[in-house]
Amino acid sequence: MTVTAIVGANWGDEGKGKMTDALAAASAYVVRYQGGSNAGHTIINGYGKFALHMLPSGVFYPHVTNVIGPGTAVDADVLLRELEELQARGVPQPKLVISERAQLVLSVHRLFDELEEGRLKDRSFGSTKRGIAPFYADKYAKLGVQAADLFDRDRLRQRVEQSLAAKNILLQHLYGTQPLDAAELTDSLMTYGEKLRPYLADTTSLLDEAINKGESILVEGQLGALRDPDHGIYPYSTSSSTLAGFAAIGAGVTARAIERVIAVVKAYSSCVGAGPFVTELEGDEAEQLRRRGGDAGEYGVTTGRPRRVGWLDAVATRYGCMLQGATEVALTNVDVLGYLAQIPVCIGYKLADGSVTDRFPVTAKLGDAEPVWQVLPGWQCDISGIESFDELPREAQNYVRFVEACIGVPIATVSVGPRREQLFRL
Repeated sequence: MTVTAIVGANWGDEGKGKMTDALAAASAYVVRYQGGSNAGHTIINGYGKFALHMLPSGVFYPHVTNVIGPGTAVDADVLLRELEELQARGVPQPKLVISERAQLVLSVHRLFDELEEGRLKDRSFGSTKRGIAPFYADKYAKLGVQAADLFDRDRLRQRVEQSLAAKNILLQHLYGTQPLDAAELTDSLMTYGEKLRPYLADTTSLLDEAINKGESILVEGQLGALRDPDHGIYPYSTSSSTLAGFAAIGAGVTARAIERVIAVVKAYSSCVGAGPFVTELEGDEAEQLRRRGGDAGEYGVTTGRPRRVGWLDAVATRYGCMLQGATEVALTNVDVLGYLAQIPVCIGYKLADGSVTDRFPVTAKLGDAEPVWQVLPGWQCDISGIESFDELPREAQNYVRFVEACIGVPIATVSVGPRREQLFRL
């Protein structure tokens, strides 16, 4: 069996959680490989509706081993709280393994995230204030705390003191707040160590053995290609790579094992956070689409903020699928568009210099870009109960095929509702 990656083609919020939940049924392992609690996956199943921020989406299947890889930003508070919630709602204790090399999001990371967003005010980047940018800044400045550090007080204290040396100066002289005490932070982290100890392991060796045995592994990405810090709408990006290619690093699997890449695409566009969004709708038109979107409307799983919404952007989606190396696409939320008589699709951008392009440009050119539309007829009926492509109205079939032609990647799965059974293969 190969490793399958499930990733987003756009800004995130495409429906990756549902796809991972559905495909986990046939998987032995489900792996988180980047990001932290700054985004969430909504999953609806027999136990109810869940918003997972730290746990892999395979936690509802007793046979699945859920892995949090070394590339993940582990927020222990959120992780432990989610485990408690699963138990309280009758979900069997999941098999969970956390890389001993994974690093922890500290309270100081969340503090700096909030203080910096407050300092920037209307120039902020729309952070979720979960400490992700400060976490990854520390990680690459070699100031992070690995999970394995939690069991050696002297080493941990040294790591914390090194991290706080510059931060306390900033807290006092830039943000005007009190410095932090290294001993208190060390004591707090030591308590997390005991709670996390049962889950820690060498996950890289674990997954290597699984690959050699031919077991099925599902790696799930967070956010989407356009939030990648190298290839996305920088600086309105996240702080870790959102691409399937990073899964080899963040999960700790051999790159050659990732042979199937499923890029998840929503049938319209949505995003949470700041940055250019060429097809964005405003006013009543946006609110109507937002209210109908998904199970409970288009509101951020982590922030609760109304998502920005717009019609499908084929330019951005084709670019995102290319970055992900998509071998197939899962098109979600097709049912949401059933209220429309006509459905616009963006097939190009008109740039500030008057030129028209079908290629996704750099961020500096996106702010003034205008969409070039092609309008398709809608199907104007409820398709949420349909179980095969052939049963779809002709207009819905044409919409799917048009999107497929625009992005240049086969659409292999269509989702027509929020529940795991409301999807079918083409």
